[in-house]
This record gives sequence, C-alpha cells and structure tokens, in this order.
Amino acid sequence: MRSMLFVPGDSPRKFEKASEGNADALIIDLEDSVVTEKKPEARGLTLAMLKSRSKSHHLYVRVNALDTGMTLTDLAAVMPGKPDGIVLPKSQGGDDVRQVATWLEALEAAAGITVGTTRIVCVATETASSIFGLGSYRGCSPRLAGLMWGAEDLSASLGATEKASGGVFHSPYRLARDLCLMAAAAAEVAPIDTVYTDIDNLTGLEQETRAARRDGFSAKALIHPKHVDVVNAAFAPTEAERTWAEKVIAAFASNPNSGTLRLDGQMIDKPHLRAAKKILGQN
Repeated sequence: MRSMLFVPGDSPRKFEKASEGNADALIIDLEDSVVTEKKPEARGLTLAMLKSRSKSHHLYVRVNALDTGMTLTDLAAVMPGKPDGIVLPKSQGGDDVRQVATWLEALEAAAGITVGTTRIVCVATETASSIFGLGSYRGCSPRLAGLMWGAEDLSASLGATEKASGGVFHSPYRLARDLCLMAAAAAEVAPIDTVYTDIDNLTGLEQETRAARRDGFSAKALIHPKHVDVVNAAFAPTEAERTWAEKVIAAFASNPNSGTLRLDGQMIDKPHLRAAKKILGQN
C-alpha cells in the first residue's frame, strides 16, 4: 500500500466519494473526526460502509484509543463488517497490540471471520511515552501490519507551540519520525508516514512524500482525497530506478552462486538485490 486515506466514520457521503478515488486503503475513522456524542451513530454508519465495500480498496477502521474505554465497543460494532484491519491510535507498544489481538480473536470467531486475518496498524508516536515503546513491537503479534508516526497529538503531549517551520519539522518530530521508521523496519512491518496538513500545497506534499520514500517509508496517511494521486505517483519508482533494479535482478539471476557482482563499474551484493526487488514490488 502507498496511500491510506482517512474518512470520517459519520459521513457516508465522504466515504462514497473516497471510494471513487485511487487510494490503496481507506481508514474509516471513529476517533478524532467524530465527536463523542456522535460515536454510537458513527459505529452503525461505519458498519454499513464496511458492508458496502468496493473490492478496489482495503478497508481499515481507526478505533478509539485504549485509554478511552471505547476500544472494545468500537471493535464489537464494526467486526461483523469484516474490515481488513484496525488502526490503533495512541499505541504505547507491543502490549497494546497483544490486547487488541486478543479481542480480535474472539470477535473474528463470533463474526465467522478466519481467525488471525484482521491486521493491526498502530499510530505509534502520538504521546511522549509512546516513543519509549517503539522497540517493543518486534514480534508482538503476527497481526501487526504497520507503524504510523503522527505529529499532531505528539505536539500536545510535549506542550510544544509549533511543529514545523518552512515546511520542515522541528527536531522532536524528526526524532519521532526516524524512530518509528526504524521500529517498523525492526518489526518487519510497513512504515507509514504522517498526514500532510497543508491541504492546497500539492508541491509540498510531493516533496514530503518523496523524502519519505527516499528514507524507507512505504506508505503515507492522507486526510484529503486530492492528495491521493500525488502520493501514489511519488511512491512509484522512477524510470532510472526501475532500469537499475531490473539490471541488478538480471545480474544475480545469471550468476546464482555469486554473492557479489560487478555491475556498471560498481560492486553490488545481496542487499542491493533486496533493494531492487523492493523497487519492483517483488518482496
């Protein structure tokens, strides 16, 4: 997946519009985009959205955080709709994933879903304390599919007055971003870049997405439908990258017993082969 578009859980109209676009995944949101008094209604609407799904999108549901006491109620309401995955906000570490996984096992069985198939993506940097739990995701659950970093709630947790200047995040947020990327790599799950909030600045969005891809992120969360095509294009390999990857794969295919090869005057080895396959979506 390259693009994960948030859709308010109380807006079937926005869901229908988002479903017409090219996002790889839609995240139906029961958390920040739904006020407290509308959450019960939003659960029912979210279930209806899941049941009207299009095969062209993966559908995730962002539930409310564990410390709200609403997570299990959210899960019980939406699991009959067989979402592809759950997005857990304000996650503190692997123990939170294990708790949600335990609930999912029972709810899958009750809904006739193959046990273990519902994935979990964690928003893993929204509080100061969550930063110290990033190393605990590795091996916590086979359900874990991705770690997303977020800056909006983190700024409130830190008591900061500004997150960025001139389109560049300040150091606490760059630290959270980089640690989340490394935690995802260590856990062998997808690293997902945070949302871009300057809605009409598509040039800035493209630059931020290309920087995320350069550093190793494989997807980006989005809050507006017009961001989808920009992000999808930014995550696509360039022609030069594709040509290089094809040459690397062909070189190793011709020399299956070699661990190191010379290609265009440069030495390449198995990490280059892994990188080439990733560029072409072969791993």
